Amino acid sequence: ELGEPPATLPTVGTNLTDLRLPPRVTVRELGGCMGPIWPSYYSECSALLFVVDASNPTQVSSSCIQLLSVLSAAPLASVPVLVLFNKIDLPCYMSLVEMKSLFRMQDIVSCATQPITMLETSARDGTGLADVLQWLRTALKDPS
Repeated sequence: ELGEPPATLPTVGTNLTDLRLPPRVTVRELGGCMGPIWPSYYSECSALLFVVDASNPTQVSSSCIQLLSVLSAAPLASVPVLVLFNKIDLPCYMSLVEMKSLFRMQDIVSCATQPITMLETSARDGTGLADVLQWLRTALKDPS
């Protein structure tokens, strides 16, 4: 049982959250407007969650450019990536099939050096949250 999802607000700046999955994980949330400073955190990154607003078609191209920039960063070359198409609770959201097509995810995945997973989520109602936590548990497992 995950309980009630937390209240949501757009990220302005950075937020830190600790999760006990296990293992204990510190999540650093960086808003899209913080893109210029993202590289300063790459060396600390063990897994990456990239959140896309699936209800805002005007942001698709800039989100795709940001994703490509992140995926091409040398420190993240082998870091597992989870692309979250968020806000599926809104009536105007674009489906996973539409988002994959708009982002050309098949091409991105085939060229990327890191493993990429995609999920639909709603931060507001908690849809997909259990899948995100399971992905994190798996991605952060000690390989030894």
